[in-house]
Amino acid sequence: MRIIHTGDWHLGKNLEGVSRLEEQERFIEDFIHTVENNNIDMVIISGDIYDNSNPPAMAERLFYSALRRICDNGKRIVLAIGGNHDNPDRLSAASPIAYEQGVILLGKPKSIAEVGNCGQHKIIDAGEGYLEIEMNGEKAVIITIPYPSEKRLNEILSTSIEEEDRQESYSNRVKEIFYKLQEKYREDTINLAVSHLFILGSEESESERPIQLGGSLAVSASALPEKAQYIALGHLHKPQSVKAKTICKYAGSPLQYSKSEIGYSKSLYIIDVRAGEEAKIQEVFCNNYKPIEVWKCESVEEAIEKCGNNSDREAWVYLEIKTDKFISQEDIKTMKSLKKDILEIRPVIIGEEDLENDFYNLKGKSIGEIFKEFYTKQRMVEPSEEVMELFLSIVEQEEGEEDEA
Repeated sequence: MRIIHTGDWHLGKNLEGVSRLEEQERFIEDFIHTVENNNIDMVIISGDIYDNSNPPAMAERLFYSALRRICDNGKRIVLAIGGNHDNPDRLSAASPIAYEQGVILLGKPKSIAEVGNCGQHKIIDAGEGYLEIEMNGEKAVIITIPYPSEKRLNEILSTSIEEEDRQESYSNRVKEIFYKLQEKYREDTINLAVSHLFILGSEESESERPIQLGGSLAVSASALPEKAQYIALGHLHKPQSVKAKTICKYAGSPLQYSKSEIGYSKSLYIIDVRAGEEAKIQEVFCNNYKPIEVWKCESVEEAIEKCGNNSDREAWVYLEIKTDKFISQEDIKTMKSLKKDILEIRPVIIGEEDLENDFYNLKGKSIGEIFKEFYTKQRMVEPSEEVMELFLSIVEQEEGEEDEA
């Protein structure tokens, strides 16, 4: 069986309020050609299809149009699960019609696929968190765990306010689900898993809206089903392997979605796998249609000159300009007239670079740590435990409300 693993499309996402839909359309077109040219049997989309729970109509049209073309009248299977940005009920709403085309849409971790015909193939068994597909003379058992928040699991996993306890309880529960479901694997089947999770030790970028509150929704790599031949993960935007007992990968997002993603290439994975054999993986790199760039200029004059010299080049630009005074509106207007895709012009006041760098160095910090640093700088005293607990409870409530949206 030949499978392609992708995810984190974030259709409808903006960059500093500017639409990325044109780039996303170009990716979809290239993706369809990749699927067709490589004789793919099944497409796995591992969550965050949309950027929010109420995507624009154009984003939904783009997704369903892509599904229709990928499936090719049911010849090919598409399995898509919900991520933390997706509305699970809205995603699953099209399922009755989608099955006819060979599309399986699973929004929640306890979703059950419908047994029966799926395009030109069959789902021969299914239950909470798993399904068995028969296609082209082969059978595949797939564990499916869309974004498993406490709310979407409909379970209370820990009553402790201690972050370490909450993280351990969450990880243990996810492990329990995986290990129970992997009992469905057989020697005569291709055994796969697909989920939308944050695995401890994996590398994040700034564009992922955190799915873990200070780390409490992070999962240990030991929780992953070691009997799977391939685990397809979504959530992190950098393509990467997870150090686990089996082959486990984040496909990453197809486009750069923030400045923090400038330094690495985007890709997809093609997986060739047979029952009882080790999966063979091929990485396919995505086109960067309009890269994100940070231009660091020593003066306003240098910035204006650079904008003029690069006016026709396709790029999203963040301008950082060293200056000892405010940048005039006339200079800003000149720069934007020369380079239309400037997203931000940020003056770096000479003598304050170190302060600026400290402020923007947030990578690797939990939301609790960021709040603690901010509180301390503002009040010159660390927040009490009660203040920290109150803040984290408010953030958790906000995230819960976002999941309900």
